[in-house]
Amino acid sequence: MESKDALLHYQFGERAKSELIVTSQLVMTLTDYKDAELLGARRMLISLMDLVRNEIEFGHRATGAAEFKKSIDALNEAISLIESDSWGPASVKLGEAISQATTVAQNAWDVLEARGFL
Repeated sequence: MESKDALLHYQFGERAKSELIVTSQLVMTLTDYKDAELLGARRMLISLMDLVRNEIEFGHRATGAAEFKKSIDALNEAISLIESDSWGPASVKLGEAISQATTVAQNAWDVLEARGFL
């Protein structure tokens, strides 16, 4: 991987990871809401998840990293689970999505470190 590509992978990987971590933290708050509040919170969370998915798709198109596709797939499953009120399994899928984004960033970090950029 060229240094320029590694930098791009790292940037997109870290951004995806951060956004997914925030999303997973918000999933855990869904248990605090009831009735109409829960419906609104779930709708907003799904909207956020859609935006995060768009960002990861942009990273996938820009880098071609297969891990981003795996992250998107896990995020899609998490969205479906949120829609069916399965918070725990959704959190597990978000963890998988975070892991894939982290792999992209870590692989890029290794390249940049080996070349003396870090």
